[in-house]
Amino acid sequence: MKISYPAIIKYSSKDKVFNVEFPDLPGCITFGDNENEAILNAQEALNGYLESIDSRKLNIPEPSKLKGKNIKFITPEKNISFAIWLKKSREKQGLSQKQIAQKLNIAYQTYQKFEDPHKSNPTLKTIIRLEEVFHENLISV
Repeated sequence: MKISYPAIIKYSSKDKVFNVEFPDLPGCITFGDNENEAILNAQEALNGYLESIDSRKLNIPEPSKLKGKNIKFITPEKNISFAIWLKKSREKQGLSQKQIAQKLNIAYQTYQKFEDPHKSNPTLKTIIRLEEVFHENLISV
């Protein structure tokens, strides 16, 4: 489970900064004085953007597979990646939160927290059970 979004990073000689734009996420832009700072700021912008659209119950766009010399793939924080992966996996199977909670034999409210990047904190045991439900490896040792 790795979710990464392509970011276009270009140097602006006029502004003397590295501008960053996420083509898949309209309005998600930032910049940095150097490329490393631009990449760090890009992750922060990505985190905020994804949390914002998730909290407003908007559709989270799938990352595209853009390629090019100015393209860098930016990964959101793990709690955000996990919540997005979980929600998208559940939706792909056409299941409700309640149905997944029943499969895991946990309270519906407990499962709801797993899809919230601010509250998600599943145990290793729960992650293993989620792997079984969705037939996908989340962790590899």
